[in-house]
Amino acid sequence: MENVILVIHLILALALIGTVLLQRSEGGGLGMGGGGGTMTGRGQLSGLGKVTWGLAVAFIATSITLTIIAAEKSAGTSVLDRVTDTTPAATGDAPALPPASDLLPPVDGNAPLTPPRAD
Repeated sequence: MENVILVIHLILALALIGTVLLQRSEGGGLGMGGGGGTMTGRGQLSGLGKVTWGLAVAFIATSITLTIIAAEKSAGTSVLDRVTDTTPAATGDAPALPPASDLLPPVDGNAPLTPPRAD
């Protein structure tokens, strides 16, 4: 159930980004400029504006739903409880590393530093 809502949430986010980018810019970022007081002269809400509002409401609804689902899953547990339950106990049973002499090839005092060329 949570995965279905999460997929719907992501689709709504992409659709909301697309509809906002498709809208015509009205200039005057953050409502600055243009004067007009309380009457701004904006027209009726367009169809694209209605779609944007609908997607925004659906996006907020899925956000709240995902929050409720996550809260129900974690009810009665603490993050610290989950961390301490999953960490392995430090014991002396860990395997020892092999000695470095086993990892390196034997060194001969007369051996060249580079391998001979195979011509």
